[in-house]
Amino acid sequence: MLGPVAAWDPDGTPLPLGAPRHREVLGRLLIARNRVVPVGRLVADLWGDEPPADAVGAVRTFVSALRRALEPGRPPRQPSRLLVTDGPGYVLRAGREAVDAWRFEDIAARAAGASPHAAVALWDEALARWRGPVLADFPTAAWAGAEQARLEALRLDAVERRADSLLATGASRDAVADLRAHVSAHPGREDGWVLLATALDRSGRRGEALESLRRARAALAEGPGGHGPGPALARVEARILSGTGGSAAEPGGMAGGVWDRAAAAWERSVPARSRARLHATAGLLRDLAVTGAEGLGEAREHRRDLVAAAEATGDTELAARIIGSYDVPAVWTRADDPAGAGELSRAAARAAARLGPGGPPALRARLLSVVAVESRGDAAADAPLPSAADSPAAEPWRLRAERAADEAVRLARHLADPALLAFALNGAFMQSFATCGSAARREVLGAELTRLAVGHQLPGHEVLGRLIRLQACAGLGDLAAADAEAEEVDRLATRDERPLAGVFTSWYRALRTCETDGWAAARPRYDALLATAAGSGMPGLSRGAAALVALVPVMRGDGLPGPGLARLDAGPYRPWLDPLLLAASGDAEGARQALTAAPRPPHDLLQEALWCVLARAAAAVGHEPVLRRARDELAAAVGESAGAGGGLVSFGPVARHVRAAGRALGGP
Repeated sequence: MLGPVAAWDPDGTPLPLGAPRHREVLGRLLIARNRVVPVGRLVADLWGDEPPADAVGAVRTFVSALRRALEPGRPPRQPSRLLVTDGPGYVLRAGREAVDAWRFEDIAARAAGASPHAAVALWDEALARWRGPVLADFPTAAWAGAEQARLEALRLDAVERRADSLLATGASRDAVADLRAHVSAHPGREDGWVLLATALDRSGRRGEALESLRRARAALAEGPGGHGPGPALARVEARILSGTGGSAAEPGGMAGGVWDRAAAAWERSVPARSRARLHATAGLLRDLAVTGAEGLGEAREHRRDLVAAAEATGDTELAARIIGSYDVPAVWTRADDPAGAGELSRAAARAAARLGPGGPPALRARLLSVVAVESRGDAAADAPLPSAADSPAAEPWRLRAERAADEAVRLARHLADPALLAFALNGAFMQSFATCGSAARREVLGAELTRLAVGHQLPGHEVLGRLIRLQACAGLGDLAAADAEAEEVDRLATRDERPLAGVFTSWYRALRTCETDGWAAARPRYDALLATAAGSGMPGLSRGAAALVALVPVMRGDGLPGPGLARLDAGPYRPWLDPLLLAASGDAEGARQALTAAPRPPHDLLQEALWCVLARAAAAVGHEPVLRRARDELAAAVGESAGAGGGLVSFGPVARHVRAAGRALGGP
């Protein structure tokens, strides 16, 4: 829609839409936004008051041609799933990710809640969707006018908000050129003039800034209605004349100025070596981590240095407070930085040991929660899989983390400290994967955390609790409950500026589409997610995700993967995917050796999915020890969907994979 009406197949090849009337019907159905357009309405919109005698038949012909163009692979006489006949008319059932205008709106919504650096990239991505004016080949069509005006207004707002984000990052010079073009094309946009004057002023071009304001007053006075400049223009002029530069209120609001003045006062008033700086930095990093991908990465990098600085003071209690202060909610069970997470876990354990059992209980609970949260997955589980006759390999490091989580929760409950209990429950979640089939336990944990957070106004932990419950309900097949949590998470993320939460709800919606509408419908959603995954700031989530997604149609079927999967970066999942890839290539002996050497799937959100992958490979090459172990491990999860408890992908019912393993072993 954002340009001439056009369509492409999933590979980006243009689809031949035919004559202008065909494209006009498609454009008209698109602006209906998945609502039925009666045939009579289509006739009136296409021909006005004087339609031809065969107008209804012509519309049907146009629709038939569009169906052939949009679904070239659809078998004859099979009903269309995209352009559907519904009652008295037609409806185009397109997903939001499939229409450029809707995708633009969704990205813009994410940008509005993102940190300035992340917002600039998102605004760029949103604006890149535009190829020209809305429905450019029908500029005077009455049926298109309202939607054209609405989307164009959103585009102009996006241009200005992108410039505002650039100013907030300090990139004033980068904003000037685009803003000059913007006000030249749209001189009646007062916000555009305010932004241009601010950008020029912050670039050290005060004279040009004042000149732009003179031009703005003239343009606004001459524009439609001649209303003249508003108060925003007067305020920015007063600020420029007073020489207050970048601390002004326009256009970023008073917050930027207050921040600058407070930071300057801090630098003047607090000694460089003051321990107050350590405490303040800890709080700053905690808040920075939830601002978006860039903030999360910066917080992760600087947190390690902060802990080292605190330990270097030799003050045991100070170090413990700094280490225990980072109670940022964590929902993904594979660490973004395994080495760093290990260092932090060991630092927390050292601090707890130095405090001893007689140390402050609240501080001890915080340190134990750090141990539990940072000890994610099975980073140390590198022992080969034991046979069914063997006892599981000893994993004392993981058992210590479980005990730390239990003790932290006990202490927090005894102290009746809601914020401390929320942090401890986060640790309990990270250590709730001792066996497969634990989604029901996590649903209860997520519900408790949500109630606690709602009752005590802990918004970050409310988002966490709802995400935990979303994942658990998805694993249990309760998609209605998971949908409700996803909607609430998105609402909270927008209200409280938590852009990273939307990463998880977006992945869940792709999974849900796969569960309800099949892989073909879900694939475009997954493609869109994978295109932006690396920018999420969460490599623990994004690395190897493409390989997991590519496995979805394979594992939901009964065969082995094609050669394309081997070309994908499996990242941390390589040890469990290699046997399947070797089996698919015909290297049965290599697959058996890889199965023998494979470690146990990590105790995390994807353990059931990876056990299913091992079972499929073991069945293909007749590796009975691993096949029996996989069947026995998965038996506890027969009521769940494999992988869905992570909210990313689903390999279908665990029960189906268990039955397949049983048949491969010669059983019923």
